[in-house]
Amino acid sequence: MRTRLANRSARLLLAAAAATALAATTTACGPEDNGASAPAASASTDASADASDGAESGTGGTDSGSEDSGSEAGAGADKGGNKGAGEGGVGQSCGTNDLDLTLTPKSQAGGYYQVTAKAKSGITCYLDVNTPSVSFGSKPEGVASPVGQGGEDPIKLSGSAVAYTGISPKTTKEDGGVEFENVIVSVTDEDPNPAELALPEPAVVEKPIVTNWSTNPGETVPVIV
Repeated sequence: MRTRLANRSARLLLAAAAATALAATTTACGPEDNGASAPAASASTDASADASDGAESGTGGTDSGSEDSGSEAGAGADKGGNKGAGEGGVGQSCGTNDLDLTLTPKSQAGGYYQVTAKAKSGITCYLDVNTPSVSFGSKPEGVASPVGQGGEDPIKLSGSAVAYTGISPKTTKEDGGVEFENVIVSVTDEDPNPAELALPEPAVVEKPIVTNWSTNPGETVPVIV
């Protein structure tokens, strides 16, 4: 009887010792397991955060690039539009140095000079002022007076288009006057580049007159009405 009780007590003691050892083992492994798991979770969280940051950064970069490209494209279009509006030259007034002027003697109305104006190659301009400024020499008595014949305002000159004006050097019947070999023609009185045209032969000048510009040469025969 005592032997059975002793054996039973021994078994109970062994079971208790085993349970105690198991508990100790479990307790010892728990912190190590927790310690191993924590970095893994942290790494996963960091990776997700990095991916999220990368996606946001990529999105921001794309938007920024789109906005910059759009702004630059818009600016280019504006510059191009402005540049295209300004290059046409429409409305440019003719200066004397924009024109090729040709003088031809005519026998009508007692003799006069027909001056033909044509824009130089590559130039498009407008004769905004009806009457050219014409003078023989620099003295006031050599300045031609306008007679108001013809006249178109403005006249576009480009390519083969031409305009005419007529100049009569002498309108008096009496003898007298001053002889000149050249006549000065300019688009306006203030034109800084007047043209000096040689006459076919010296002309006696007294009270000269000039017509308006016209595209019809028949309207530019100078006469005093």
